[in-house]
Amino acid sequence: MGDSRSEGEQLDVSVVPAEVLPGSALAVEERVERGAAELGPRARLWPALCAVYRAQLSRARVARIPLLFVATFQSIGIMILMRGVVDGGAEARAVVAGSSVLVVAFVALNLLAQYFGQLRSSGGLDHYATLPVPPAAVVLGAAGAYASFTVPGTVVTAVFGCVLFGLPLAHLWVLAAVIPLAGAALAGLGAALGLLAPRPELATVLGQLGMSAALLLGVLPADRMPGFIQFARDLLPSTYGVEAFARTFGPNPDWAFVLRDLAVCAGVGVVSLAVATWAYRRAAVR
Repeated sequence: MGDSRSEGEQLDVSVVPAEVLPGSALAVEERVERGAAELGPRARLWPALCAVYRAQLSRARVARIPLLFVATFQSIGIMILMRGVVDGGAEARAVVAGSSVLVVAFVALNLLAQYFGQLRSSGGLDHYATLPVPPAAVVLGAAGAYASFTVPGTVVTAVFGCVLFGLPLAHLWVLAAVIPLAGAALAGLGAALGLLAPRPELATVLGQLGMSAALLLGVLPADRMPGFIQFARDLLPSTYGVEAFARTFGPNPDWAFVLRDLAVCAGVGVVSLAVATWAYRRAAVR
């Protein structure tokens, strides 16, 4: 009888599946898989972009205000210097338009290249990689936040330049299109430079070189430049924003050419932001 009970108990125990035991590895693995399956879906682009934009705007608001003052003061100083050699006409329009867009280049290109370069070297990209947000939302949100800081400085520079050179103020509303389009093109370029540079120091150098190119090729009148310099000027994304803004200072602006320049600037912005998104994916997986 004792032997039969032992055999029955052994049979009862042997038919219990191992995975239902509370402490078994299979049960833990099953609960982990079930928990992973219950995670929420990946965030959509627009809500994620707005969240990143607000976070970047609040984070950099205090730190970027002094730099924005420097960018504005730099552009105003350049116009004062150019006032001694430029009297008016097309050259004055180029100086005012180029100096205004230079504020955008300083923040959206130079500072954004430094930011993404430091973010990559410090491992900050790992934080964004763990968030359920699309890569495009990170790039566009940061680019939009940095470009937003350029609005006051650009408007102040444009108004001061118009008063200094005696240009009309009637069409300054065009800045509402020039700032975001030129800002998108330059911010995408700055983010790509920062993400592709192997070291943060090199990202800083590339951002400053890009800003210097925007200064020399955007502020100086194009008709005084050699042919190969004019070709390089056509390759710079901010050139088309400068041209669109400068055309509005004429007595009878050709709005078809203004819209053409803005459309080119928008196309370049889409391409540069797409390259920056690709560079972000490339840097995040390394």
